[in-house]
Amino acid sequence: MIVKNGESSLDHKTVNRRLIKENVSYRTFLSRNSENRGKILIFICASLIMAATMSITLFLTLQGIRSFTVDGLNPIKFLTGIHWNPESHQHASYGALPFIFGSFTVTILAALIAAPIGIGSALFMTEIAKTWGQKMLQPVIEILVGIPSVVYGLIGLSVIVPFIRSQFGGLGFGMLAAAIVVGIMILPTVASLAADAIKSVPDEWRQASYALGATKWQTIYKVVIPAALPSLLTAVVLGMARAFGEALAVQMVIGNAKVLPHSLIEPAATLTTMITLSMGHTTDGSVLNDALWSLGLILLIMTYIFIILIRFLSKRGRLS
Repeated sequence: MIVKNGESSLDHKTVNRRLIKENVSYRTFLSRNSENRGKILIFICASLIMAATMSITLFLTLQGIRSFTVDGLNPIKFLTGIHWNPESHQHASYGALPFIFGSFTVTILAALIAAPIGIGSALFMTEIAKTWGQKMLQPVIEILVGIPSVVYGLIGLSVIVPFIRSQFGGLGFGMLAAAIVVGIMILPTVASLAADAIKSVPDEWRQASYALGATKWQTIYKVVIPAALPSLLTAVVLGMARAFGEALAVQMVIGNAKVLPHSLIEPAATLTTMITLSMGHTTDGSVLNDALWSLGLILLIMTYIFIILIRFLSKRGRLS
């Protein structure tokens, strides 16, 4: 069969077009499959995180309410009682108020220590010495973040506790020592987040303040700080959330007394220290074990409260 050159050339062009279309379709198919696999993988990861969070919350809730539903403890007396004496077989008492009071006091004092130092360091890095301030302080902050909790506890045990003992009397163990140790621990968190908050303030606002004749310090405390205030409060609350859940370092310097303290330099205890000290000496299903799970449930509830407060402050910052 004789084929003309024109027809042969036309057939080759048609075949090439078909091959190109098939190749494009195959690549599109592979691209879509790859995109779908990526979406499925991301969805699985997100689902695992949500499932883990919900599982932990449900498990801790069920375990935490056993002391009230199974063991018959009164929730009001549990939260407001000041005596914790589970060893007594005839008159056992489970009052969590000393530990709740200790946790809140240590957290608030730690925030009062860390907030001014952290925000001041952030202002130094971002407003006062922009060129070399961050180069000098950023490695220090990273070092503080990397120090283990037990090291902070050892420093508090060997330096802070003897100092408080020599200056104020008593044993030196107490909420004041714990607050100082935890305040140093949360300082990097507050400083880093505060620096990011201050950097987010537009430079145009600073320039407008300078144009009106304001000095650098007037610009900082009348323009920069008010503009970044919601984010600065978020940094402090995040630090408080970290302080509220700290256990090991606090346990080493607070004294671990199961009583309601009358001063900051008296031995006390927190929710976390009580759980870590007692959980290993209980049997599963006992009243004491269930009561310790209830203390853990209080910690979980406080964590959710901190998260809600952080989200509220973040939303307020975006609106402003």
